[in-house]
Amino acid sequence: MWEEGGVAATVASEGDIITLTAAEPRFGPVLDTIRARLEAEAAATRNRLAGALRSRERLNAELAALNAQIAAGPSPEDRVWIDAGVARLTTALAGLATQIADLEVAATKLEARAVSAKDGESLTLVDPSLLLYAGGTAIKVEALTPTTASGVLLHGAVPTDLSDWRMRLIDVPEANRKFSDREIVWTDQMVSLGYVKAGFNWIFATRGASREPEMAGVLGALVGSILTLVVTLGLSFPIGVGAAIYLEEFAPKNRWTTLIEVNINNLAAVPSIVFGLLGLAVFLNFFGLDRSAPYVGGMVLALMTLPIIIIASRAALRAVPPSIREAAFGIGASPLQTVMHHVLPLAMPGIMTGTIIGMAHALGETAPLLMIGMVAFVVDIPGGFADPATLLPVQIFMWADFPEPAFEQRTSAAILVLLGFLVAMNALAVILRRQFERRW
Repeated sequence: MWEEGGVAATVASEGDIITLTAAEPRFGPVLDTIRARLEAEAAATRNRLAGALRSRERLNAELAALNAQIAAGPSPEDRVWIDAGVARLTTALAGLATQIADLEVAATKLEARAVSAKDGESLTLVDPSLLLYAGGTAIKVEALTPTTASGVLLHGAVPTDLSDWRMRLIDVPEANRKFSDREIVWTDQMVSLGYVKAGFNWIFATRGASREPEMAGVLGALVGSILTLVVTLGLSFPIGVGAAIYLEEFAPKNRWTTLIEVNINNLAAVPSIVFGLLGLAVFLNFFGLDRSAPYVGGMVLALMTLPIIIIASRAALRAVPPSIREAAFGIGASPLQTVMHHVLPLAMPGIMTGTIIGMAHALGETAPLLMIGMVAFVVDIPGGFADPATLLPVQIFMWADFPEPAFEQRTSAAILVLLGFLVAMNALAVILRRQFERRW
């Protein structure tokens, strides 16, 4: 909240404390805001106190019931758990008594401050911050009356021109923020000088990972995701569609094909980390393939995506009317020609939709990639399928774990990039389905 100062004021400096005195009581509205906040906080504290008192009544009732059972002479077995309940309730009541006393003191102090706030108020680190700007000077107000404001200098020199001043009330107390009042003032100063402005962050869009949040970018993870999905699509699509065609059109119906179908359905429900463990054991430890390489990640994600593509492709093939097959057989087409020239083109919209949804599912996975080492810190943008790389979900996971506060914004931006990628893939599925859909 900003309070503009349109009344002339004078300034006095005594040591580190600067006092601003207005010709009129211009600080009254700010004091009213502070008083309203104190009243609201006092009311909230009173509500918490009322809840604590109700809890004490309930615990006293339970304790009285246990004492009544003790007076009735319970059996030795019952006396054990009754004594344990009495001890537990006694401890809880002691802690609750301390909490009630603290809440009573806090509510009384807040109510007293709210009453006296109309005449003046002293602000601490646990109160909302009040900053006063006068020209190029910023003062953190620590004491306020309707006509005076006193505080310490945060930026600039002691002000001389007070024809134009304003106040800024920051709701969150300084003790509860990651940014101090001085850092907020510095930021405001940089904004006023034009050093900070809103615009497209080209560094974020054109750089790879970095330990410095200002230099960290998402391009490396985006390229790694694209390379990995290319490998995933190149392996899972032909194998999955071929398996679906064989099982649906050519495989004999016996116990072996039934076992295969059951296993495919079960694999679709297996947690993704199991495929990561499989890739770690087989691709890395047994075959000795490159760690953190997109082609290894693509192979692991292809294993995870295969059941989804097979199930979706079989459903699309099953949706083709039998009359299409019968008409093809009637004109002398072989079973292979019937499938390739008639059934498959009609089932292709459903197959492509299932494939793209499977790719989107693979893009959002993190657990299997962590198991094969794609969580490594990779600065360079990958230039091929064998170069070390990371993916967008893994990059988001890494940035979210970094302690620097500036990485929070990088994490949020990377999440938006990933969501945009997923939305684009699902939109592509809808477009392709409408493009290739045929009616019969």
